Amino acid sequence: MIQRNDAAAALLPHAQIGARLADAAPPWLSAAREALPRPRTPDDGPVAGAARSGVIDGRCFEAHPSVRDDGSVAWWLVDDTDRHLAREALDIERERTAFLARASSALLSSLNLGRCMDVTAQLAAENLADAALAIAPTRGRWLPTVTCVRGGSPVVASEAADPDDVPGLGEALRGFPPVPSQWIDPASAPEWMVPEGFGPVGSIVITPLPGHGVPAGALILLRKQTSVGFTSEEEVFARLFAARSGAAMSAARLYAEQTAITEILMRELLPPSLHQISGVDFAGGYRPSDDHERIGGDFYDVYPAAVEGEASLVTLGDVCGKGLEAAVLTGKIRNTLHALLPLADDHERMLGLLNTALLNSHHTRFATLVLASAVRNGNQVELNLTSAGHPDPLIVRADGSVEAAKTRGTLVGAMPEAPARTVNVTLAPGESCILYTDGITEACGGPMGDAQFGEDRLMRALAGCVGMPSEGIVEHIQMLVAQWLGPRRHDDMAVVAISAPRTRHLSAVDGHTRGRYTA
Repeated sequence: MIQRNDAAAALLPHAQIGARLADAAPPWLSAAREALPRPRTPDDGPVAGAARSGVIDGRCFEAHPSVRDDGSVAWWLVDDTDRHLAREALDIERERTAFLARASSALLSSLNLGRCMDVTAQLAAENLADAALAIAPTRGRWLPTVTCVRGGSPVVASEAADPDDVPGLGEALRGFPPVPSQWIDPASAPEWMVPEGFGPVGSIVITPLPGHGVPAGALILLRKQTSVGFTSEEEVFARLFAARSGAAMSAARLYAEQTAITEILMRELLPPSLHQISGVDFAGGYRPSDDHERIGGDFYDVYPAAVEGEASLVTLGDVCGKGLEAAVLTGKIRNTLHALLPLADDHERMLGLLNTALLNSHHTRFATLVLASAVRNGNQVELNLTSAGHPDPLIVRADGSVEAAKTRGTLVGAMPEAPARTVNVTLAPGESCILYTDGITEACGGPMGDAQFGEDRLMRALAGCVGMPSEGIVEHIQMLVAQWLGPRRHDDMAVVAISAPRTRHLSAVDGHTRGRYTA
């Protein structure tokens, strides 16, 4: 040691004049001195070496050497602690930001609530704690939980536990701010909260999983007694992760609820399956537009007669537009018609009351409709047909001819009055009446892709369906239209066939022998 200033004397108290550097400086600085290059000749001048870094009394320093021509070295020590701490903090924030990005991607990749809880517990165990529990709101007296230990797989369970028995858990499930970890006694953790073989718990963090308007659950982080406890910064970061997990779980729960509601509504809005009722064959087919799945603006229903010998009512309609909004109005029309069934023998009055109901609703859409009352009379089927702005029903006769039933009427829901005219048609055995929506005739396709299927083509197709059962006629029409369309887009399509069966069943004479079928 040749020279030193006052700052060096304060920093290195053993650095006395004449002492060896190895005895006065920390090892990293001595090793840096030995690694410095030596001047080859006196004419080379001072040689500068690379700066070295190390710790002295808990602080970080950079040592910048300058080798003079006589071989001595001047060391300049710069306190680099603050910059080093800032760099470490920046690296930690980058790691945390990258983790939150990965977590968000993993959490939002599924709308399944169970999957979201699994991902939440596993990510928290691997990155925030030694073990983690994702807890959903209670279901009765059961507490749905997913537990994961670092390096393990999520374990799903339902615990018969009262969350208020765990300090901070009841509050977290109700969405209250989290309780600081130092306020929670690890010894108070119940047996169900500690994974098997985990060992003594050293520290606990319980934080809410915030959802959309209501809490999505709670997150519990556990560290072993041998691990370092949670810092305040780690608790804040845990809440940031919990916010993302809660949003994903809330979205998954909302999706599940909406799916359940949609399924219930679907069962009410989808057209029913049809069959033979009171000696009349019914069949129907429905295909929604390509823009929407399962439901749309076309509909049909059959209301069986309440008393034997009375007419069953068939309704088929087309609501303006398509998709969910049209389906909602479809449901309203079907419910209104169901309420008007006592007036089923008076189609004009039914349509007038339906028109009034639609005009008084908040909907601005309108609909076309056709009503058909069908009753078996011997071997024949008597029909009353009434159209409200709808395409004419088509009658398929036994000789292969196809005729349109000339009923006329005004669409419902558009004007104060909806006048209509009812026509009477008789179906002989093997004859059919076809009700359809304009999605059938307006389906664009063919060789050039721009021609409509059209009423003429539909009538020619029906001419080949003489004697076919109702179900076969419906399937045949749907197949032809599908072939005409190919992969092209289309509107909602619905078709209903009403047929007079070619045979009728005679019951057994004595109640035991087999019945007979006669033409």
